[in-house]
Amino acid sequence: MASVSTATAAPHTAPHVSVNRPNPVSVGTIVWLASELMFFAGLFAMYFTVRAAVPEEWAEQTQKLNLTFAAINTTVLVLSSVTCQMGVWAAERFQPVRTGSLIQVNRWGMNEWMTLTYLMGAFFVGGQIFEYAELVSEGLTISSSPYGSVFYLTTGFHGLHVLGGLIAFLFLLGRSFSAKRFGHHEATTAIVTSYYWHFVDVVWIALFAVIYLLR
Repeated sequence: MASVSTATAAPHTAPHVSVNRPNPVSVGTIVWLASELMFFAGLFAMYFTVRAAVPEEWAEQTQKLNLTFAAINTTVLVLSSVTCQMGVWAAERFQPVRTGSLIQVNRWGMNEWMTLTYLMGAFFVGGQIFEYAELVSEGLTISSSPYGSVFYLTTGFHGLHVLGGLIAFLFLLGRSFSAKRFGHHEATTAIVTSYYWHFVDVVWIALFAVIYLLR
């Protein structure tokens, strides 16, 4: 009777693999912003369609726009993206508050940068309201002409999105101040809020170019 020998193989040890899964909050925010992009694409399509239908209306009404004032207001909003990103970098190193005096900007924390961003965004909204008041006094209202309807709809919906961003900054700052320990959850909130704010800024740059420069 033949004997059968069995060889015991050495157990196979699989190498350790670390998987970095994307943050679901960040992914959800990006998907939502993609849908918002489609919304603004519709507004741009409406703008160019109406403009092509009544070009003489554009030649007359665009003369009422204050390009210099709008450029200053736009610059403030664009710079607010810079301050917002500075706040994100402070959040990523888990620094909620400044480590020096208020005039030492290089030692600011997330709260200081995001507060400045909020003030700059509020300045932009105030400037837009001032511009609306000036245009209404010159007879340009949402019901006065096709141009007025398109102008107020496109810029107005964007203004509502800026207000939404300001509310998000208040929530972010409130969460930071109330947190016993600034951690990953607070940093993630800062990051997704910055995604939204950068999106709002990019959309306005496109609106500014179309409405104020392409007359």
